[in-house]
Amino acid sequence: MIGFYTLLYKETLRFWKVSVQTVLAPIVTALLYLLIFSHVLAKHVEIYSGVSYIAFLVPGLVMMSMLQNAFANSSSSLIQSKITGNIVFVLLPPLSYLEFFSAYLIASIMRGLVVGAGVFIGTLAFTATRDVSHPLWILLFAVLGTGTLGALGVIAGIWAEKFDQLAAFQNFIIMPLTFLSGVFYSIHSLPAFWILVSRFNPFFYMIDGFRYGFFGASDVAPDVSLLVVSACFVALSILSLILLQRGYKLRH
Repeated sequence: MIGFYTLLYKETLRFWKVSVQTVLAPIVTALLYLLIFSHVLAKHVEIYSGVSYIAFLVPGLVMMSMLQNAFANSSSSLIQSKITGNIVFVLLPPLSYLEFFSAYLIASIMRGLVVGAGVFIGTLAFTATRDVSHPLWILLFAVLGTGTLGALGVIAGIWAEKFDQLAAFQNFIIMPLTFLSGVFYSIHSLPAFWILVSRFNPFFYMIDGFRYGFFGASDVAPDVSLLVVSACFVALSILSLILLQRGYKLRH
């Protein structure tokens, strides 16, 4: 397992060495969203009974930040290694494709959780300290959500051959799915057609299930959200392992 631990250490150190860019910047961005949206809409919107709009925003912003950074960690690492040519130093050692995938996945989860914790701590300056209804649900959805996006980042990093392709993947898939997943609103405030569309967005279930852990209230049953998120995580992990096993755009 020394190869796995070494690769995991390398991937963890890679984002931590530039933590101002990879950790602090996303935290500041999320807090700016909170500041702007809460200032504009706080007095006009109440989603759940007894829950202020600022409090409602917090779980969504935390989860959105975690998802985006988990994806960015694995995808950017792979595309940089491919373009600079140092991917060969990862492929040459006798690492199994499972160890390769696990190292990138765990590092992505770690970055996502660190960013999420930072965003949550930062939001305490805007909202009063409150009890959390279901902390285990929060942890479960945080790990599964970041794991899902970490696996998707591996797929995107393998598929992309240049930064433009990876940027297109992030701008036209990841960003729209996260912003249209109920971060800033409840889907029940949407017209019927868009409620139906939202139910086909897996990011919605990640954020809604995560929010349930805070308030004990959600737009869909948390069991349904857990099932959808778990299925996405398993499916994307299997696809990542298949691509790595075949050496798609890495060894061939």
